[in-house]
Amino acid sequence: MIRDTLSVEAGDVRLAVYVSGPRDAPPIVLVHGYPDSAAVWEPVRAQLDARYRVIAYDVRGAGSSEAPVTRHAYRLDRLAADFAAVADATCGARPFHLVGHDWGSIQSWEAVTDPAFKGRIVSYTSISGPCLDHASFGLRDESEGNGDDDTQTAHPITKPPFGSSVRQTLKSWYIFFFHLPWLPELMWRAGGARLWPLWLRVTERVRPAPDPAQMRNAINGLNLYRANFIDKLLRPRARHAHAPVQFIVPLRDRYVGPPLSLGLECWLGAYERTEIDAGHWVVLREPDRIAASIERFVERHRTDCGGCAAPTLNARGAGV
Repeated sequence: MIRDTLSVEAGDVRLAVYVSGPRDAPPIVLVHGYPDSAAVWEPVRAQLDARYRVIAYDVRGAGSSEAPVTRHAYRLDRLAADFAAVADATCGARPFHLVGHDWGSIQSWEAVTDPAFKGRIVSYTSISGPCLDHASFGLRDESEGNGDDDTQTAHPITKPPFGSSVRQTLKSWYIFFFHLPWLPELMWRAGGARLWPLWLRVTERVRPAPDPAQMRNAINGLNLYRANFIDKLLRPRARHAHAPVQFIVPLRDRYVGPPLSLGLECWLGAYERTEIDAGHWVVLREPDRIAASIERFVERHRTDCGGCAAPTLNARGAGV
């Protein structure tokens, strides 16, 4: 299947967008995580684009997309605006399905819980990337006890087993490291970027294709953590999903524990979880399995949009 490369204006940056699949097929937008680029989705794309219009893009600062100058420009609201620009340029008025992995999932929660996207996002598949607001409320609730009393809190949540936040904190050691000045950049420049494929080979048993933008992805992407985590920890917001949600939960994830996708009914309503025996980079390790899970959920929530306006807007490159 031929893949088109587009350039989409998104405020202060220009984003590289990659589109393949039949023009009239249901669109699926894939959002990558850290320290990846849209290339991480290529094995999954290959499983989907015979039946769907598959759209992926390099987030700001990654791959072939431009990088903003300031750390503030990596805040979640700016990432959500980027996503909106890509969706407008590639889908127009057509409803679409959304899939996020790692930081791609974290940032996608902004759109899935934003009323402005209600009716546009038909379904959402989240892989190893919690909503930071939900996680922060869960952490607060657990720190206040494990629900042994009958007190109704302002943000009720069905809590996972007591102590899960402690285990998740241990898994999330790298988040604290990424907030240190200079040292994370030094680590990536001193060989971390070059050794990254080896790390994935040893810990995830995958052999990713070399990414010439690996250093750039890693260093620019540190701003994702620095611009968002402390703010969300201190000032979480009540975020309710307006689209059906499924979690794909790798049980051997070194970074995101399964309890982060439990007890979210008050935010999501009824939602689905699929636990699989896999590691964090399951999108590379088992792309056929991930594609099958995405397709099942998409088909369950498929919406045909005959007569919807064709995409226009500010995409440059091959036609969409």
